[in-house]
Amino acid sequence: MTDKPNHLPERMALLADLNAAQYLTEGLLSGKEDVPAIALNKTTEPLPHDAESRAELGPVRDLVEDAMYKFQDDRPTAADSWLAPRLHAALRLTRREAADRRIWNYLALGVAPDYVIWRHLVAKSEGEPAKVAARRFRGPAYTQAFARLWWAAELFRDGPDYGPVVTVCSNQDMLNTALRVDVIDHRPTAQATVRLMERGTVRTGREVNALVAAINASAATLMYDVIAPDAERDGRPLQEWIEAAESAPAVPRRELPVGPYEERTPERSVEVLVDHFAEIFAEAPVRGRPDADERDGAET
Repeated sequence: MTDKPNHLPERMALLADLNAAQYLTEGLLSGKEDVPAIALNKTTEPLPHDAESRAELGPVRDLVEDAMYKFQDDRPTAADSWLAPRLHAALRLTRREAADRRIWNYLALGVAPDYVIWRHLVAKSEGEPAKVAARRFRGPAYTQAFARLWWAAELFRDGPDYGPVVTVCSNQDMLNTALRVDVIDHRPTAQATVRLMERGTVRTGREVNALVAAINASAATLMYDVIAPDAERDGRPLQEWIEAAESAPAVPRRELPVGPYEERTPERSVEVLVDHFAEIFAEAPVRGRPDADERDGAET
């Protein structure tokens, strides 16, 4: 397996897609070779906020190592719900900063390639060696190893509360599917899906996928932000939270960290959508569900 990168710098950096591509060798993706760290770091650019403490690499690297140690005896997927809120709290990025793929390229290749291998190494088919998909190192936000965790934490936290993030990241189907649809950017929608998971309305991967598909389809005719308005967003709490990184203690390992003190999602809006989503889910086709099989049979 790929080892901890040597010559780890003190500061985060940006790694362009084109430069990242040259390091995605078969040896790396199979976990047999390390990233040439010295060469890679010569191709990076400094972060715009390089002088700030949130650009320090040590806290992020420590989190990654703690995740691999904590879940060494479990399935690697179990690390997602632990690491997502803590990665978000450690980095303290704005959405605009997080939309820059270069930061995630560098995290995956320059900071923690060993984590990407540990978390995402899978056997492609019988008789073929295990391999990590290149998109886990350099890919869209919903598949890249670290971007997917950060965005899950950003979209599903309820103001300062990361509890809903743990629920979402504990279900791989929800984590993998929900990040692909724009409607999850609406906070009451995101919190309503979490509420249905917590209540046990949706449990299996098939049910999660059916729910997200139904929510996304319904959004084409029903404006969720009208029937379930969100609180008006104020950028000051986020900015204050980011500025507080200079004096903030290390991200806690046992209890959840605390996010920006933004206003929570309006409870009334969440409940309106919980009821609506429960209704459309009851009619949604779920492969293997008895009522869905009966409907399918009636249509043939």
